[in-house]
Amino acid sequence: MASGIDLVLVRELVGGLYYGRRGVLADGTVFDTCEYHPRQVERVARRAFELARTRRGHLISVDKANVLDTSRLWRRVVDAVARDYPDVALGHALVDSVAMQLVTDPQDFDVVLTENTFGDILSDVAAAVTGGLGLAASASLGDRGPGIFEPVHGSAPDIAGTGTANPAAMLRSLALLLEHALDRADLARAVERAVDHAVRTAATPDLGGDATTTELGDAVIAALGPAEHPVKEGAREEAWTSTR
Repeated sequence: MASGIDLVLVRELVGGLYYGRRGVLADGTVFDTCEYHPRQVERVARRAFELARTRRGHLISVDKANVLDTSRLWRRVVDAVARDYPDVALGHALVDSVAMQLVTDPQDFDVVLTENTFGDILSDVAAAVTGGLGLAASASLGDRGPGIFEPVHGSAPDIAGTGTANPAAMLRSLALLLEHALDRADLARAVERAVDHAVRTAATPDLGGDATTTELGDAVIAALGPAEHPVKEGAREEAWTSTR
């Protein structure tokens, strides 16, 4: 796992190749179509610029504008949106070169904006250079909340019940929920710091350690410290009963 890396990848999720027209021609040729409307590009671009404003103020928009018309549209719309964010430094880069740079110099990135298919691939590359899928969280955000918050990785039935799964990505997804759905950035930062501490002191096997899932979780709880306003056991039961 490399150090000094702090990047966010903003991926458009409801357009592009995965949602375009598809089919089979009479001669047996199969096709999938990459389609984007300017409004789709503007929508995700504004989200990325707003996010960059809260971070280090650098945004790289990733496309394949030397080949694809959809990428040329993407670049034009992103440039237009950039005029509303003069405080954010914008750059454009081709997806193949960005894939290489994510591997060689991941610390150079702040916010990365890209379309659906490129984002699918680059998000796994970014996860790998930051420690693996066991550490990578994600938030699927719309114009109306609260969103979907989940690890980048899928299920792992082969290790179910072994106590070796790394819960860090799920806990970091909780931090994203706190920040983007509940407007509690303070709690999100506390969870992130606790997880960072836990993966150093109670690493699971995928991180080179021998801690169990429970032990890493306990380390996170210990790092968070006692609740500021602890709930009495009877009150907790009463609250649970009234909401079930």
